Amino acid sequence: MTTVTASEAAYVVAALLFILSLAGLSQHRTSRSGVVWGIAGMVVALAATVGLASKDITATGLVLIAVATVIGAGIGLWRARVVEMTGMPELIAIMHSLVGLAAAFVGWNGYLDVDAELSGSLLGIHHAEVFIGVFIGAVTFTGSVVAYLKLSARIDSRPLTLPGKHVLNIGALVAFVGLTIAFVARPNLGLLIAVTVIALALGAHLVASIGGGDMPVVVSMLNSYSGWAAAASGFLLANNLLIVTGALVGSSGAYLSYIMCKAMNRSFISVIAGGFGTPAAVADDGEHGEHREISAEETAELLRDASSVIITPGYGMAVAQAQYPVAELARKLRERGVEVRFGIHPVAGRLPGHMNVLLAEANVPYDIVLEMDEINDDFADTSVVLVIGANDTVNPAATDNPASPIAGMPVLHVWEAASVVVFKRSMAAGYAGVQNPLFFRENSQMLFGDAKQRVEDILRGLDALDTPVKEMAATTR
Repeated sequence: MTTVTASEAAYVVAALLFILSLAGLSQHRTSRSGVVWGIAGMVVALAATVGLASKDITATGLVLIAVATVIGAGIGLWRARVVEMTGMPELIAIMHSLVGLAAAFVGWNGYLDVDAELSGSLLGIHHAEVFIGVFIGAVTFTGSVVAYLKLSARIDSRPLTLPGKHVLNIGALVAFVGLTIAFVARPNLGLLIAVTVIALALGAHLVASIGGGDMPVVVSMLNSYSGWAAAASGFLLANNLLIVTGALVGSSGAYLSYIMCKAMNRSFISVIAGGFGTPAAVADDGEHGEHREISAEETAELLRDASSVIITPGYGMAVAQAQYPVAELARKLRERGVEVRFGIHPVAGRLPGHMNVLLAEANVPYDIVLEMDEINDDFADTSVVLVIGANDTVNPAATDNPASPIAGMPVLHVWEAASVVVFKRSMAAGYAGVQNPLFFRENSQMLFGDAKQRVEDILRGLDALDTPVKEMAATTR
């Protein structure tokens, strides 16, 4: 009895630490402490779980748990050390898949190993938990695998458009409800196999039907799914901490998905239902006019004469790992008296907060990193905007072209600035498959090449422009 009481108390402590972790991660300044709270909570949770289970398992079982913990921790530490920031979205997606797979396995175990003391309505509730847990877990598993494949460019990012795809999704959900009722009334292996197959297919189809432009929402949505899968496992295992933690992750992921959908002018129901009612984006690599090119040296001159500069980063900055030279560029311009700020779109990159993490990694001051709503009104009074690797989040077609697949999506109004320099490798369309008219505007110029190399070239250009001034000042003295 003492062991159970101590474990339950430890679960309460772990739950509080997880809540503190979420609170810390909500702000830049406290994000590091938020991570520490989360790690501490997980250590407490694991220790309490092993302690709670130790009274019912043999020494061999404890050894197996220790081995599994060491292997899992080793793999986690290795992946955390070697993964690039550009690989974080797909890493998170594949981690969600493991949560879903674990929930499905727990559900199957709950069917194969039923507590003999359960009877009547409690047994019916147990069977419902098994069926729902397997369904949520299987949907999360295959949905996350497809998200991983899309984010890592192993499959096409364009939405899959099967004939009658919405009918297939609705049919799968109706079948799930019907099978659940049948399973609760008369559990059998055939029904559990059937719902597992349906859930695996539904998860893959739901995410495959979502276009690349909505993938940041998909990542947070799958985060929510994995939370509910964990909560379902908690009910099956009678583990209060899993229930609480799963509910925290599930609700926070769902709320984040909703916020991001609002930021993209997307229907929340449409995205989670696999793009239901949303026209698919059509790839458009064709040009819409004549673009003008600019060199790094000319960009340096433009920045030297600027009074204010806004930098709007995107996934291309992450790919090029350009955050460090970009931070150095911001520092040098500020030393010259230039007002420098960063404009961050809510879905810049392929992960919520992707750009914020990159800039924090490069020690860019938090107070000059502003969200879209905070900075959008300031572009008209800005001398130069540097668009570094962004595309869909700065596309004026969202406001100018009602027929565009991204019509209505809130974007950064960079084209209102006096001059815009766009860093890109080519004139290809962005991840959403939509060409950007910004590239052909009179006040826009293209700086082609690797973003990191081009920013470093600009830094050298600024130094070269400074040299004659320094020499003249030395001669005058």
